[in-house]
Amino acid sequence: MLGTKRAGRPLVQKVVDDTIYLKRPRRGARLKEEVWRNQDGQVIKYSLAYINPAICGADNGRVLGYDNSHDHHHRHFMGKQQPFEFAGYEALAKRFYNEVRELWRSEDEERRKTH
Repeated sequence: MLGTKRAGRPLVQKVVDDTIYLKRPRRGARLKEEVWRNQDGQVIKYSLAYINPAICGADNGRVLGYDNSHDHHHRHFMGKQQPFEFAGYEALAKRFYNEVRELWRSEDEERRKTH
């Protein structure tokens, strides 16, 4: 149970707080997922990120990310931000992990070309 309202605002609970540290060939990279829900179970805050400082020097190494901080939904890619249409958290998480897999395929192809 999340409790009762405080100062007119519903309480929220962080329900996902995962960090996966990646091994070779992406040593030093990580995937992060954070999700907060309100007492009705609605996702009210989220952050998804693929961080790899070896690939992206900007934005604290965030290669790809999605979040709704600053009161709007936006996508981070290689140091740049752009808004996107939010169609629900489950759809977004699927989109994010599909994009990460595509990035990894591209990274692996580049690695093969240079070795």
